[in-house]
Amino acid sequence: MPRSKFGDIYRDLKTRIEDGEYPYQSLVPSENTLVSVYGCSRNTVRRALAGLIEAGYVQPIQGKGVRVLYRPATKSPFTLGRMESFHETAMRCRTHYETRVVHFSMTQTDSALAAASGFPPQADVYHVERVRIVEGRALILDVSYFLRSVVTTLTPEAAADSIYAYLERELGIQIMTSKRTITVERATADDRLYLDMGSFDCLAVVSNQAFDSNGILFEYTVSHYHPEYFRFQDTASRRTKKTD
Repeated sequence: MPRSKFGDIYRDLKTRIEDGEYPYQSLVPSENTLVSVYGCSRNTVRRALAGLIEAGYVQPIQGKGVRVLYRPATKSPFTLGRMESFHETAMRCRTHYETRVVHFSMTQTDSALAAASGFPPQADVYHVERVRIVEGRALILDVSYFLRSVVTTLTPEAAADSIYAYLERELGIQIMTSKRTITVERATADDRLYLDMGSFDCLAVVSNQAFDSNGILFEYTVSHYHPEYFRFQDTASRRTKKTD
């Protein structure tokens, strides 16, 4: 699947912001400058900037330009509020990490899983469980199900690397939307088995449903985060009401 020009510009600007080339509170180069640098149309630049605005990296300032809002996370690299893979998060934060696949199988959804996930009953799914090890500590347990009618092939090797990269590059799946629910729950026997819980007896639990470009639910993942290394961050804009 060919890469879009505005997508390449978006990723390049995002990397430059994360690397500090365009630091917090600075202004990114003007549209005219970016058009010249990237050899593209003004509309292409605007689409790339719109993506950065939506991601909370920048904010347009009338009469001045586009100001950088991004600051690196200081408490934890695991920031919820953006749609990126664990691999992408670890690379962005320059964190040493490892993914250990502790379960990989093909199964069908029973009534309980269908109700929790949103998949149809008796749907064929891949069942994958992965432990995320960061700086030598086992901090996240991901329990995932992928709908086989969409994710037609999947391997343990892809699961140990980056499933999202495999879906996008190898299968051409366009990952579009994520719906998440966050709860705090007591640690399970599996959490104590796989994670470095220490004296903690509870975790942050994020249930995630991911949809492709056709609006089809293809992934249901429940992630158990060690409480010392969980951080929620979101970006919101206030819409002011017009008064008469």
